[in-house]
Amino acid sequence: MHALSDHPRLSGSAAIAAVSVAILIPAYRPAAVLIEIATSLMDAGFTSILVIDDGSGPEYRWIFDQLAALKNLKVLRHAVNLGKGAALKTGMNHALVDSPGLAGIVTVDADGQHDPADVIRLASRFTESPEALILGTRAFAGHVPLRSRLGNSITQAVMRVVAGQRLSDTQTGLRAIPRGLVERMLTVSASGYEFELEMLIAAKHLGYRILEQPIRTIYEAGNPTSHFEPLRDSMRIYFVLLRFTLISMLTAVLDNLLFYGFFHASGSIAAAMFAARLIALGFNYAAVRKAVFLSREQHKIVLPRYLMLAAANVCLSYSLISFLSGTLGVEVIAAKISVESILFIANFAIQRDFVFARPRR
Repeated sequence: MHALSDHPRLSGSAAIAAVSVAILIPAYRPAAVLIEIATSLMDAGFTSILVIDDGSGPEYRWIFDQLAALKNLKVLRHAVNLGKGAALKTGMNHALVDSPGLAGIVTVDADGQHDPADVIRLASRFTESPEALILGTRAFAGHVPLRSRLGNSITQAVMRVVAGQRLSDTQTGLRAIPRGLVERMLTVSASGYEFELEMLIAAKHLGYRILEQPIRTIYEAGNPTSHFEPLRDSMRIYFVLLRFTLISMLTAVLDNLLFYGFFHASGSIAAAMFAARLIALGFNYAAVRKAVFLSREQHKIVLPRYLMLAAANVCLSYSLISFLSGTLGVEVIAAKISVESILFIANFAIQRDFVFARPRR
């Protein structure tokens, strides 16, 4: 067990943070170090701490009983293990109901990987930027478990492409979350580790800034207290990211099938493209607005942008397909698939950063 660092009581802006934020610690079969973590945070001046027993079982009850006896700490329990995301949502909901004036929530892992001194610094920075999602980012230098290093590197690369964000630590559990984003996350269906990735995606498309606060990287040999299953949980996390492309792929399939049918019926590229694209766009707009880009902007704001992009895309696509098929002799269907594949990334990036993204708060 590592030694938790010594730290003074909170003062100044950090003291304000201790009053306006709740500490939330999801725990599944934790080690006794959790008691030390909670005590250290109380000694630092935090006055609202929630620990969620995510179905740890009777053999761990003594740990939670000792925690429940501490002042300013409340233990909430799941009868069975529901997953980290479910535990976070249970704590978030309770915190918002119990403290209507709460500015935000700071989440802390129960395995001792977060130094209380870093929690203090993160809370203090949140006081300065209460409308931003602040991530406690690890350096991943020195001896870091391979599954942690590899998992973060892959997710970091995919997040850069899919969400347009360059984040150095996408899987950190130390986060300061503004109240508005907390409220939004309560409606997310994810219940496992993928919940934290959903949070990054939601923050991006709801217009919240994402800031990074460097923290210590603490791992025990073999990372024994981590319940992250590399294969199972990575598949869940990356399925969240694959959802971004799934609807676009379905739209492309629908568009191409309709185009094929209309083209053979009419013999006109323009007529076939217009009819197919009109139907496909209706499906795509409804799907990406709700399930991909998490947009809650009014249709009168988002739809004109979407239609402008669609019109520009149709014109460019038609010109390129006509050039390939008419000038270079490429078969029409093959030309369309080639052109649409090239335009896919550009269309996605424009929808991500212009059509459906809120202005930054």
